[in-house]
Amino acid sequence: MAGSAREELSALAAIFCGPGEWEVLSCSETDGAVFRILTEARGLTEADVPLELVFHLPVGYPSCLPGISVRSERLTRAQRAAVREALLEQARSLLSEPMVHQLVLWAQQNLRHILAQPGSGGGPGEGPSEAPSGSGDEGPWLALLHLDHMRAKTRYVRAVRQWASALGLTGRLLFAGKEYLVLQKTSKVDVDSSGQKCKERMVSVLFERKVQPGDTRFPAFEVKEFSSLDALQKEFETAGLERLFHEFVPGLVK
Repeated sequence: MAGSAREELSALAAIFCGPGEWEVLSCSETDGAVFRILTEARGLTEADVPLELVFHLPVGYPSCLPGISVRSERLTRAQRAAVREALLEQARSLLSEPMVHQLVLWAQQNLRHILAQPGSGGGPGEGPSEAPSGSGDEGPWLALLHLDHMRAKTRYVRAVRQWASALGLTGRLLFAGKEYLVLQKTSKVDVDSSGQKCKERMVSVLFERKVQPGDTRFPAFEVKEFSSLDALQKEFETAGLERLFHEFVPGLVK
């Protein structure tokens, strides 16, 4: 990791020092750092909305975008996707400089404006328990996820295949060297350092939105392995996801 990224981690730990506000999930010279920040932001109803922001700083950061996941029990899937996309758009204007604290502050200041945008699924009753059936979560979604580790590869692949079959999911589980990208997570499927089954926590949602007209749809779920970055890029290009590759993948596999 770059020295500026390590300095940023130290600064963030000092800033978000309240109970449960800050947790480092993983950190290494080869995979970068994954951590989560718990905060709150004013929603459409003026009530505070709890936000769990998970950031993945790849080894190329801050010259490349961080991975960002947004979680909140008070927001629907469409709303979380809108917030994540807005944060990534803001991050594009901050490349080459430490940006996480600025992104958190920006989310705190702008959440209600993001939720008020057309297509964000905002409106009265912004929480999923109050959201009407037309809240925007229906229909197929496109997601790009990054897994930070996989100790029990055979078990993991078998479980992902089972999920895809049971849930009617299509997509790809892609391996490039020791890195991998998937389209779903759940359950106890990996093992921890002591060999015990554990839930997958090192997952970053790099991108997520509803499928749009013109998107290429995967006909089935497949597991593929690639020996080079060029071969992996061709797989993305074939699927019509070249922009996602250039925006997210190179920083993960350096």
